[in-house]
Amino acid sequence: MPFGIDAEGVYPIAPTPFLPDGAIDWDSAKRLFGWYREIGSTGVTILGALGEAPKLDHAESVKVIETCVAAVEGLPVVVGVSAPGFAAMRALARTAMERGAAGVMIAPLNTLRTDDQIVGYYAQAVEAIGRDVPFVIQDYPLLTSVVMTPGVIRRIVMDNPSCVMLKHEDWPGLEKITTLRGWLRDGSLRKISILTANGGLFLDFEMERGADGSNTGYAFPEMLIDVVRLAKAGRRDEAHDLFDAHLPLLRYEQQMGVGLAVRKYVLMRRGVLAHDAQRKPGAAMSATARAEVDYLLVRLARFDKRAAALKTA
Repeated sequence: MPFGIDAEGVYPIAPTPFLPDGAIDWDSAKRLFGWYREIGSTGVTILGALGEAPKLDHAESVKVIETCVAAVEGLPVVVGVSAPGFAAMRALARTAMERGAAGVMIAPLNTLRTDDQIVGYYAQAVEAIGRDVPFVIQDYPLLTSVVMTPGVIRRIVMDNPSCVMLKHEDWPGLEKITTLRGWLRDGSLRKISILTANGGLFLDFEMERGADGSNTGYAFPEMLIDVVRLAKAGRRDEAHDLFDAHLPLLRYEQQMGVGLAVRKYVLMRRGVLAHDAQRKPGAAMSATARAEVDYLLVRLARFDKRAAALKTA
């Protein structure tokens, strides 16, 4: 599968499976990564924010990379390497590429405020990891508090040939996609791939604005794959109908603090994960929240049969 400026489709953001005692559940990890390949993912992104990457040590991160690369059998794997310092970023990025990753993802430090600081940070990051390493800009101001205007993104892309993709997570961000695609058409921005995130909350219209696909987490990534496929085929109403059926669960999963717990719970009920455990510190779902998710799954099953055959909670 190609990875780079022409990347498209769906790159699910993978959670890291844990056992109840906090150890990594390697059997679930292999099953999860293999499942992403089986359902038609274009690639996989690991060690992102919702992969609980800051809770892993370097050796664990390397083993996650090796496990994923082996399980997806040739699909491109993107590795989150964001870190407070460039030494740790470089070590993980270089190791990831040596272990078969296709590229890395870098988010800006939350201390950056001015446009020049943001552009300078990415220049330093590229210098640290090496100009031969393809990288993805993670634009997620809700998490990082760093606001990247379209102009800043253009400067980063034009200054760094190794930048191949934008992970677009701004909210609201539809106009940003329109602006960037307009610059691509008039030649003032070189081509890059734009994959969108935010749990898929705006995927239906993001595809219509010019996104190439999705790079996010959701307990039913098949829906993301189908919506991207339908949108690219011009089957607008079908794409929106499927998206709308999933929207209540999608919205519930996007709650700050508890969203990862919801996603892992549903993946456990789907039989992909053996446990819904998070490594401490992590938010747990209450019995009421679980009942609400169960209710949403029953309603979803009326439209999407993939929500019908679930394990008992």
